[in-house]
Amino acid sequence: MGETIRITVDERGVATLCLDRVERHNAMNAQMIAELTQAAERLGRDPAVRIVVLTGEGASFCAGGDLGWMKAQMEADGPTRAREARALAEMLGALDRLPKPLIGRVQGQAFGGGVGLMSVCDVAVGVDSAKFGLTEVRLGLIPATIGPYVVARMGAARARRVFFSGRRFDAAEAVSLGLLARAVPEAELDAAMEAEVAPYLSAAPGAVAEGKALVASLGGAVGEQDVAMTIDALVRRWETPEAEEGIAAFFDKRKPGWVDA
Repeated sequence: MGETIRITVDERGVATLCLDRVERHNAMNAQMIAELTQAAERLGRDPAVRIVVLTGEGASFCAGGDLGWMKAQMEADGPTRAREARALAEMLGALDRLPKPLIGRVQGQAFGGGVGLMSVCDVAVGVDSAKFGLTEVRLGLIPATIGPYVVARMGAARARRVFFSGRRFDAAEAVSLGLLARAVPEAELDAAMEAEVAPYLSAAPGAVAEGKALVASLGGAVGEQDVAMTIDALVRRWETPEAEEGIAAFFDKRKPGWVDA
């Protein structure tokens, strides 16, 4: 348990890992990033846990990076920025390597890092009313650290449709992009999740873990070189005048300079 997440495990060994910063639409800050990393490691080691469901409390799955956290990066020095970017990368990697099925229950909107969290799930099911977007470019930033996982999930051709436009898209398009396996009415979400969970309860846990690792190796797992490249790209972008202007504009509640008034 932590201050920004909740973990429950039912009698079948289905763990629910729930983002719990409702007042911030489950936006990720340094504490949530650390707690998610620890949770992934703990759940991965627990023999009583067979399946992990990743979801969020409240109206949003995850609104991405907490803007206060992002603002702090703008004011930090280079090594601090790199350290924070690596912490985010290590959290995504820990969830991606989880030796248990990781199923996303996307009960609401997801932007930026929230799309990254969906992308490290083995499968994600969402409500058909949810909205999505890789909105970092609106702030003068780029979806760097989450990039390898997003591109792996969507494929480069489909990722080009949404990766650097910053536009929002609906659940039907999220399905077409491969981000969601299914989009269902809110009243049907629990049943849809049970349909994803149930088959694993008849599968040998060790075989599932080895099968997941095999898929990662055949599909080209995200390596340290990829992680280092994305950290460097994000740190460089944080240092640009565009990023400074974009973050400042957000807090000033105005349009950034590159948007026509």
